[in-house]
Amino acid sequence: MAVSDQSLLRQAAAAAAGSQQYPAATLYLVATPIGNLADLSLRAIHLLGLADALACEDTRQGGALLRHLGLHKPLIALHQHNEREASAAVLARLAAGERVAYASDAGTPAISDPGAVLVREVVAAGHRVLPLPGPSSTVTALSVAGDTAATSFAFAGFLPTKAGERRSALQAVLGVEGQSQVVFEAPHRIIDLVALLAELAPQRRVTVCRELTKQFESVHTAEAATLPAWLAADAQRQRGEFVLVLHAQAPQAAADDELPPQALRTLALLAAELPLKQAVALAAQISGAPRNQLYDAGLKLRRGADE
Repeated sequence: MAVSDQSLLRQAAAAAAGSQQYPAATLYLVATPIGNLADLSLRAIHLLGLADALACEDTRQGGALLRHLGLHKPLIALHQHNEREASAAVLARLAAGERVAYASDAGTPAISDPGAVLVREVVAAGHRVLPLPGPSSTVTALSVAGDTAATSFAFAGFLPTKAGERRSALQAVLGVEGQSQVVFEAPHRIIDLVALLAELAPQRRVTVCRELTKQFESVHTAEAATLPAWLAADAQRQRGEFVLVLHAQAPQAAADDELPPQALRTLALLAAELPLKQAVALAAQISGAPRNQLYDAGLKLRRGADE
């Protein structure tokens, strides 16, 4: 980026975010792009200009980000292996009344990234911590999953690498009702993960996000049973960083012939306005309940209405 462009960008950031208060002696957690540099917010750009120092997971990446903006700041390396020790350098600057920004390599700090220990240490020392929201691969993946059966979500992150522990962890994640579960995976383990998903929960819908926000990003939603073949069909699908959304498991009925009350209410509302087959299909999509049970329940509703 040319110098004039950098100046114009910082001016635009100041115009958009300059009215906000940025108190001194404060740690600022800055969310950074997960793949597309254009996702860096104007407020983050303005704050990085105000900061007296930047603590970062990787000083090479932190330095490159500052150079892109035409900024020069002292850098503090703070990563998972030295977070407690490096926090002391941040605390010293805060005690001197400085503003310190912290950015992990990508996304929001302390979400499967360093930052939580730093926040705890700063708060314990009596200093303020303020967040600058922005990119998050977890929320980005959830937004395109379309999991209508979920009432909440949980972040599972990276599963254990040992086979037995991995299986147990995935079984536990799959056993939770009503929640979307977000799982991270590296390219060299993605084949094993989808194979395990296909074995343990073949009918579970899964959204596979690859290289989110980058040039060759892809999003694919399908039943777990189909994923090994889909992945094997194109070697490109096995490359990059992965975020998987395991769609929510519908609540189990109390008995084989009993549907959850919410599924019955949804079916009744739809069946009052639509043909039974269409009402059942929509109710199954919304509630996650089995179509055959919904169809039987719909027939009962129709018979009751005719009597």
